[in-house]
Amino acid sequence: MKTITKYLLVFILSFSVQLMYAQEKATKEESMEMLIKFKKTVEEEEREALKSKVEAINQRLDRGDITQAEAERLKKEAAEKHALNIENRIAIIDNKIELLKRNGYLSKEPLEDNDGLIFRIGSGDDNSDDFIYFGKRRHDKPRRYDRRTSSDLVLAFGLNNAIVEGENFDDTPYKIGGSRFFEIGWAWKTRVFQNSNFLRIKYGYSFQINGLKPKDNRYFVQNGEETALEEFSTELKKSKLSITNLVFPVHFEFGPSRRIDRENYFRYTTRNQFKIGIGGYAGFNIGTRQKLKYSVDGEKVKDKMKKSFNATSLVYGLSGYIAFDDTALYVKYDLSPIFKDQAVKQNNISLGVRFDMD
Repeated sequence: MKTITKYLLVFILSFSVQLMYAQEKATKEESMEMLIKFKKTVEEEEREALKSKVEAINQRLDRGDITQAEAERLKKEAAEKHALNIENRIAIIDNKIELLKRNGYLSKEPLEDNDGLIFRIGSGDDNSDDFIYFGKRRHDKPRRYDRRTSSDLVLAFGLNNAIVEGENFDDTPYKIGGSRFFEIGWAWKTRVFQNSNFLRIKYGYSFQINGLKPKDNRYFVQNGEETALEEFSTELKKSKLSITNLVFPVHFEFGPSRRIDRENYFRYTTRNQFKIGIGGYAGFNIGTRQKLKYSVDGEKVKDKMKKSFNATSLVYGLSGYIAFDDTALYVKYDLSPIFKDQAVKQNNISLGVRFDMD
């Protein structure tokens, strides 16, 4: 029994050594291949960085910020810098290759400081224009010299109501305080002129939810192509119609901005500045729902009715805002009626606050 155990231990030990040797050989070959590939990557990175700097210098020359002689001097300095970078970085890799050949392994430190993985939210002064980035540091591209388009999240909410044809706004059939709207979307902002940021075009998409709460214990009833308010048979604790639209707003935004100049790029910022946006939107209805709450024989009842209620399928309107920094007073008005083909025309109107969070 002892002899069998001894042979079994020898076999296991021999197999483990062979497995370790095979893994070490594979790791050595993989590391060698990775180092050789990385030498090519270094050259590509430095050439791309040099190309970006030369582009920035040319744009400064075109704008008259520097002379032709200064531009040539800056290009020469940049070329020398990145040539030395290539030389030094490749020398480091060559030394690691020699260490790998001699010892059969590398220490656990990364190939270079910029070879590690990074996760970044936001774009700092030394990072690219991408707001969110995850990957190897060396693939995080440098900033563009001039970025004319930016983007941000749009969030708005406030009071909602309707302007009824032939009636004063004071006679609206909907509760002024209880009827509200909510909007969330994404917007891009593009500078119109090359050397001025006074005029911008803001465009994107938004989900708008317009809520209407009828007065006097009434609710919406759809009879064929006619939608009307009728009194409910018992006391309503809540009566609300929600119309959800997907729209595509476009605004012309005016206002001063501040220019920020850096060595390799410049940006315009509208932080802590007043701005005015004028434009409109168009889109389509994606859902209409009525919610009722009441009691029957002491039991609470909640009714949710999803149907068209003859809500207008294609919606369009005018909108505008007056803002300071990222906060704005916001108003929008539907030129399209709330309900299509009705005897009395009603148009939705909203007033609230808007946040453009870039």
